Amino acid sequence: MNWSTDQILEVLDAGCDAFTFPMLDNGYVYLAATRLSLFRSASDWALTIEVFGYSPRGGLPDTHIYTFGSLLRNRQTPEDYVSQEAYGHYLANNPNNESRFIEPVEAGDWLDGEEVAAKAERILVRGESLPLPHRDQYRDAGISLESGERIRVFELCRWLAVRHRAGVLATTEELRVNVPDELELILQLNEWNHPDVADGDSRPSGSETFQLLTRALVTGDTSHYRPTLPPNTHWRNWPEGGTL
Repeated sequence: MNWSTDQILEVLDAGCDAFTFPMLDNGYVYLAATRLSLFRSASDWALTIEVFGYSPRGGLPDTHIYTFGSLLRNRQTPEDYVSQEAYGHYLANNPNNESRFIEPVEAGDWLDGEEVAAKAERILVRGESLPLPHRDQYRDAGISLESGERIRVFELCRWLAVRHRAGVLATTEELRVNVPDELELILQLNEWNHPDVADGDSRPSGSETFQLLTRALVTGDTSHYRPTLPPNTHWRNWPEGGTL
């Protein structure tokens, strides 16, 4: 591979500067679940991070798929932009990254603003009708409800992330939408120690996690990923998320 660990870390740091690297305490998104995946071939690499959560401004819960890599496919096209100049700016500002959103939770009468409708009984996740949980099921899943009356949508998302995790995260096809077929999945993490990139001094290049992951990408040897820091990607560790 012609890429070094420092070069890959530079790409991730540039994402922080451009606000295209995941910020788990994003004030506009209530965090519910995350997953990180590494892909590589002899010549290329890709890293994806999925963030499932709820933004009241977005209407429905969604999963944001962040993709970084040396070679990306299915990039946005000139037709997606108002002018060729705007398209040029997009390519110049995002040479090694793309973003996609999916909505695994379907709209329906279960939704009442930022709350779950009082009389709702079921919800559709990827076409599957699921019974909405009772209040004690939230407690059993480790979720403390903020209100004694109505369930908040972000609380439901956190329950779904525990009980129906596969349904709210990306399918293989969705995950690889920007990742070339020839790259092999070599490592997938459900939890890790993520840098607090809202802090201007905290970047992937200074993160033990991403230093180790980039070594795995460059060498193809996943045994390089032996972290000493505890994982922090659970939503409880990012209380500022969604509070704006």
